[in-house]
Amino acid sequence: MSDQPTGARAGGRDPRGPRPPAPEPLPHPVADNHCHLDIADGERWPLEEALSAAAAVNVTRIVQIGCDLPGAAWAVEAAAAHDALVAGVALHPNEAARLDQQGLLEPALAEIERLAAHPQVRAVGETGLDYYRTGEEGRPAQEASFRRHIDLAKRLDRTLVIHDRDAHQDVLRVVGDEGAPDRWVMHCFSGDADVARRCLELGAYLSFAGTVTFKNAPHLREALALTPRDRLLVETDAPYLTPMPFRGRTNASYLVPLTVRAMAEVRGEDLEELCVALDESTTAAYGPW
Repeated sequence: MSDQPTGARAGGRDPRGPRPPAPEPLPHPVADNHCHLDIADGERWPLEEALSAAAAVNVTRIVQIGCDLPGAAWAVEAAAAHDALVAGVALHPNEAARLDQQGLLEPALAEIERLAAHPQVRAVGETGLDYYRTGEEGRPAQEASFRRHIDLAKRLDRTLVIHDRDAHQDVLRVVGDEGAPDRWVMHCFSGDADVARRCLELGAYLSFAGTVTFKNAPHLREALALTPRDRLLVETDAPYLTPMPFRGRTNASYLVPLTVRAMAEVRGEDLEELCVALDESTTAAYGPW
């Protein structure tokens, strides 16, 4: 989750206007590797409708990420009830800093560990560092929480999903200190080509969101172009980061084809071949479902 604080489960009329029209279906199924179906940025879309709309454009699998305690519990319940979903659970770095200020970080981490043991949970995340919304006073708590999540992912053999906002060097430092898990994902990759190379050297999967379509993001397209197919993922981070030409509107998994088509163009690859590669990388990163 990139642009909003955790816990924003709002409802009511969507101030961003009507949902964008459905794009042309992809020629091969792909997964949305990072989504927040429980968070409504305006009008809440019923879960069944969201899943049906995604499936209609060949987005058949979704990694539902819960990044505070209510969201993590919801992710586990939703994944247990819907075959299209698997869950990721964690405390978002901004949430970790908030809980630490209230003296509640330790019991929250214990609850995340309990939830992470559920068989429908494939990922520990999103965890990491966020220097955009949290000031220096909250950074020690973020880093402590990040290290605890890395340890949890290793102990439970879960995929680690990392949130990195304005903190590339420190994220890589912590991963280097702790040692990368067998499977780890840089969610909504936001670095440049050099950061991408460093992550790839440590065995990361790089997951690209609608931001890769933004005109002001040539650095992301450079990173995308050098990422090997077997380390490449696509995501929405919905309801945020809607791809062009609908930037600013409410995002959802059914809009993944816009990002995938842009990725194929940047990489100069056949669309169907890229879809197959993305599908295979998702299974490698999270297992089958």
